[in-house]
Amino acid sequence: MELAQARPRNGKAAMSAAVIVKPKKTSRVARGIATNELIFSAYHATNDEVFPHVLKLYVPEGSLVADVTYGKGVFWKQVPETAYDIRASDLQSGVDCRKLPYGDTTIDCVVFDPPYMHTPGGTAHQNHQNFEHYYNNNGTQNSSKKYHEAVLDLYFKGAKEAFRVLKPEGIYIVKCQDEVCANQQRLTHVEIINELSQLGFVVEDLYVVLRKNKPGVSRILRQVHARKNHSYFLVFRKAKSVRYLPQRRNGQMALRLAEGKRH
Repeated sequence: MELAQARPRNGKAAMSAAVIVKPKKTSRVARGIATNELIFSAYHATNDEVFPHVLKLYVPEGSLVADVTYGKGVFWKQVPETAYDIRASDLQSGVDCRKLPYGDTTIDCVVFDPPYMHTPGGTAHQNHQNFEHYYNNNGTQNSSKKYHEAVLDLYFKGAKEAFRVLKPEGIYIVKCQDEVCANQQRLTHVEIINELSQLGFVVEDLYVVLRKNKPGVSRILRQVHARKNHSYFLVFRKAKSVRYLPQRRNGQMALRLAEGKRH
């Protein structure tokens, strides 16, 4: 027990009083196991090595998952086949990510991994033609969209459809990469976050994937921007109720995220 002695003030004697200092009560109990074997936000790895970490944190086993850009199923190589109820589709199977064959609010998780660059190699003109051929992003309905804007258009329209089919609190996993277009830095992951926050998605996480090998050889006279050798997994949650959405300012959106009440 600790005693505090009162001292005289202004030269006058004062009676000493014993002050009892009681120990602070707390109901907090340290639980869990001390460890650094955790899921981290950045990996020097391949997509199929990082993707299971994303699922582990945000998608419970047994969930109904629609991978709408399945391709060869690279993401799922290290995920047990029986862990999830997967609906695999892509353009080759006849399913457009912008017009999914699922009812409203029926899916637990949607996975989206479109071509995130309009120039994966060669010339911009040639490879934008490939982008148009596979994703019809510059057809009669989208005559004004070209190059990076065409890439964003696909992301945004795919997100709207994902929002429709996802259950409230459903998870939307998006793979993307920044790029330089027309000598202008385009931070694709920021543009996607800004747009999806307007739709009612709440950003939950961001994973950085640093590729193990170097990007392909490029013919350049002088390097202006750093070559991209990392990409992102963005994790969004469809908010059950959206209380606030950021406003557009002069055609640009500030990086302010939608808020939604979690279960």
